[in-house]
Amino acid sequence: MLDIKLIRETPDEIKQLLGNKGADCAGEIDEIITLDAKRRAIIAESEQNKAEQNKVSKQIPQIKKEGGDASEVLALLNGLKAKIKDSEAELREVESKLDDLMLRLPNLPDADLIPGGKENNEPLRYYGEPHVFDFEPKNHVDLCTDLGIIDYARGVKLAGSGHWIYRGVGARLEWALLNYFLDTHLADGYEMLFVPHVLEYQCGLTAGQFPKFGDDVYKIANPTDERLHYLLPTAEAALVSIHRDEILTEADLPRKYVSYTPCFRREAGTYGADERGMVRGHQFNKVEMVQYTTPEGSDKAFEELVGKAEALVAGLGFHFRTVKLAAGDCSDAMARTYDIEIQIPSMNGYKEVSSVSNARCYQARRGAMRYRRADTGKVEFMHTLNGSGLATSRILPALVEQNQQKDGSVVIPEVLRKYLGGLETIV
Repeated sequence: MLDIKLIRETPDEIKQLLGNKGADCAGEIDEIITLDAKRRAIIAESEQNKAEQNKVSKQIPQIKKEGGDASEVLALLNGLKAKIKDSEAELREVESKLDDLMLRLPNLPDADLIPGGKENNEPLRYYGEPHVFDFEPKNHVDLCTDLGIIDYARGVKLAGSGHWIYRGVGARLEWALLNYFLDTHLADGYEMLFVPHVLEYQCGLTAGQFPKFGDDVYKIANPTDERLHYLLPTAEAALVSIHRDEILTEADLPRKYVSYTPCFRREAGTYGADERGMVRGHQFNKVEMVQYTTPEGSDKAFEELVGKAEALVAGLGFHFRTVKLAAGDCSDAMARTYDIEIQIPSMNGYKEVSSVSNARCYQARRGAMRYRRADTGKVEFMHTLNGSGLATSRILPALVEQNQQKDGSVVIPEVLRKYLGGLETIV
């Protein structure tokens, strides 16, 4: 959620920044300013009527004590009560409209981001060299099928398209990847959390997914509970609500959390022929990093998260690149995002395996997540950041494609072998 004071004081700048993100919110900004002014006017009038009510109320006992007629004063008092009641009803209606508009506004992109969409994304650096084969390489779907490590057909039979089954060494390889990620984060001082996979609406609201993207998740109907629940699309949705409605101390920050979860996404729509197999699915495994920081520590935390994601991919021996997203390619809730994109040879390009983002205070405002400064005692909003560390559904296809051999076998990256009993090759 954006700062209403900032909108009130710099509406044109807000419109321009949101325009950089591809969001035409000029009308909404104007309506927010109008509603905000109306809200403040109603509050001022109501406070004035309440003060008058208190003043008039004190007159009635004195009039009765003196044997006078208090009917006119009582009529005035009842009129004030009616005005206050009407004002309260009007205020609720105005605040409801205002809150809805505020919750639907995207986050402001950082000022240094290039306006526009993904066509303006900027590769910052490359790691390693693209794979060159001296034989005709297979794509990951054929490799995984031939090796018997992924069962696509039976995954579809069990749950429909966008699902698969890890089998044998494939299941162990998936688990090895997750252990490699988690061990690295734990060594770096992150606290590991196992979070619920079923979340309440407020988690999505705080994360910035709701109300705008409420149809993109798997909602759960519960006949014994009218509250909306949904399957988490990423552990971020849970982790950024850990300190919702809390006030931490400055000494508590930064807080660094990591969590493994399966992720559930509807992924509505159709995709290109190159996005077969595991590249885009309705359920996949991911390790997520989240940090809570002071505003001053926010940029440092962002660079740390980017560096951690890069190190994980580099540790697997992959060729990849780090890309700074243009304003319009950042998600609604984020002010800044870098993607780590890995080469999957059969796709003739790069696919994102980690997004590292800084929400600034956008999520903290939505979830009332604050901290108290040590020197002044002032309460301020925290900054929240998140990063994939990592998702496996594109790592594994890249792994088998980049490490395939002429005989159809796949060499296992050295960092994973200890989790596989020393196994070096999948045959």
